Amino acid sequence: MATILLIIHGLVAVALLGALTHQTLATWAPGRSGSFFSRFRRVPPASFTNAVVILYVIAALLGAIVYLYFRVDIRPSLERAGHWPALGFFDIKEHFISIGAALLPAYWVYWRRPHADEPHRMRAALTAILAFIVWWGFLTGHVVNNIMGFGS
Repeated sequence: MATILLIIHGLVAVALLGALTHQTLATWAPGRSGSFFSRFRRVPPASFTNAVVILYVIAALLGAIVYLYFRVDIRPSLERAGHWPALGFFDIKEHFISIGAALLPAYWVYWRRPHADEPHRMRAALTAILAFIVWWGFLTGHVVNNIMGFGS
């Protein structure tokens, strides 16, 4: 059961990565005509907002469920093997995910109905912070999983 939940968690995380990365690039990249990044701007960045919030919540909940298996079955083995840096990065991941969850309401409010006359710096900053958090969590989770494998 834990393996199935981990796979679903990973698939949701990949969808979240795609939506947030696309939104971040569309928000921060220059929109020169004909450039690779100008094609990102054809899809309005605000259209990703609800998907990002829903996927983040689902990924966090699935991660919390899978974390119980990790804490009991995997972490003690990693501690015995001396993988302290990886465990430290994973601990930072836990804190970042919590911070990201706390930022979701502000993120949603700023992206809810963006107007052209509003400054976009707050939207861009919140999106970049969430993108960093999600990428950190995704990469850290994969590294820790690849050290010993899930369920080893």
